[in-house]
Amino acid sequence: MSSEPPSDLLRQLEELSRQRPDRVLRLRGRIDAEPLELLIFRGFSCSTTHPTAFDPDQTVLPDGASLEGAELLRGPLDPAAEDCLAGPLAPEHFLEPQAWQ
Repeated sequence: MSSEPPSDLLRQLEELSRQRPDRVLRLRGRIDAEPLELLIFRGFSCSTTHPTAFDPDQTVLPDGASLEGAELLRGPLDPAAEDCLAGPLAPEHFLEPQAWQ
């Protein structure tokens, strides 16, 4: 696991996702003992498990959050027919642009 804060990792992954509008990155982790799920698409993150601020400049990760795994999906997402391209892997794996292929 990376020593950088999860919010820095999230910001880097959001930046990479801008270059791949045909991909969605699903991150899984925890906030204390609760499960956390985030989706990154076209440079933006949203939480499917917790409320977030309306300000897109604020991180969707609350204090105490950790990121544990990631899956690369074909975008845009179709919940009825998800197409998983890679993962689950460590979120840091997707800091490499070639991992988004």
